[in-house]
Amino acid sequence: MPRFMPGQFSPFEMNFLRPASIIFNKQKKNMTKIRCLDTGLIYRNPKPHVRSVHAYFPSVAFMANGEMLAGIVLGEAFEAVNLQTHFCRSSDGGKTWRLEMALDCSVPGRLTSNAARITALPDGGMLAFIIRSDRTDHPDQGLGNPANLGFVPTDLLLARSGDFGQTWSRPQQFQPPLVGPSFELCCPIIPLRDGRLILPTETWHGWDGYCPNGIKMVAFVSHDLGRTWPEYMDVMQEPAGKVFFWESKIAELPDGRLLAVAWVYDDNAKQDRPNHYALSADGGKSWTPPASTGLQGQTLTPLVLEDGRILSIYRRVDKPGLWANVSSLKGARWVNETELPLWGHQAQGLTSATANMVHNFNVLRFGAPSLARLSDGAVFVAFWCYEDCVSNIRWLKLRVA
Repeated sequence: MPRFMPGQFSPFEMNFLRPASIIFNKQKKNMTKIRCLDTGLIYRNPKPHVRSVHAYFPSVAFMANGEMLAGIVLGEAFEAVNLQTHFCRSSDGGKTWRLEMALDCSVPGRLTSNAARITALPDGGMLAFIIRSDRTDHPDQGLGNPANLGFVPTDLLLARSGDFGQTWSRPQQFQPPLVGPSFELCCPIIPLRDGRLILPTETWHGWDGYCPNGIKMVAFVSHDLGRTWPEYMDVMQEPAGKVFFWESKIAELPDGRLLAVAWVYDDNAKQDRPNHYALSADGGKSWTPPASTGLQGQTLTPLVLEDGRILSIYRRVDKPGLWANVSSLKGARWVNETELPLWGHQAQGLTSATANMVHNFNVLRFGAPSLARLSDGAVFVAFWCYEDCVSNIRWLKLRVA
């Protein structure tokens, strides 16, 4: 398992961090500042010359015992049928990590892959929301149908831990409150201050194109700590068009409003729109119409800072790489304040922009940032990225002033 010592950057890492500092220094007139303090690895295949193991889709949480837990997906390729969720743990604030256990979501007689998002609850418990993808009927295909952007069948599962992720309950399938028929894994379960749990996701039509409730961003609602999910919120939808709201997230603002964000893809125009946001002042009963954040990107993940500003990490499409952005809400208006490139902004070929989005998924080289606030006020960012012919999970530690 690779170990990373603070302050000791590899030549590859310095490739990305040096230019970031230069751009940061040019922003002296801007009161908002983002600093990248450190970087390292959560997981990288220790023997890529012996076996093919790539890592994708991290989900990180800072737990009440002071440790950090990361759920990661390991498999032989980006959409391999053997992709499975594993857990890594850090006892030193995210500097070093050790690979622990795999989460068994298998079903006898079926060929499945899975991925998870984890949540640390205020009482010390842990939840893992898992999507299990059934690959039985299409073992030689990826997750998406290149003919119509349909998706393989999915099961929704929940696992629990009462000992900070040392052991987990057997994942249990739960019934969603509407027919997708498939759903996207894009966000961990979100505990709200009123005691509800909400689970943002996107309906996704099946492999054959069946989609009875339309393509839309929704959020499941639970009133019993995730045992049942009897209702849902409609968050973002464009009924007149075939528009996807992927990688959707919801965060609770200090004033009690809910903020939703999403990567918006117009399948009729075959192109991305800027990331969109919507607001709810009534606990999710109603939402403002989706509006542009002005950020040209994908897989945007927000974290609400203590003063109400929003730190967003996203895969940028008008420029290369993973970027950080700080914004604020002036009433209901999204205002961008400053930005910083974090990784890959001098690289080429990290994304593709063909008319076939399934192909674009197939050739991605980084993404899916996950954020956690540390005890010292810094922000921990994890994302997957392709480095030296291996996809690994990289972390960054940021401070926003």
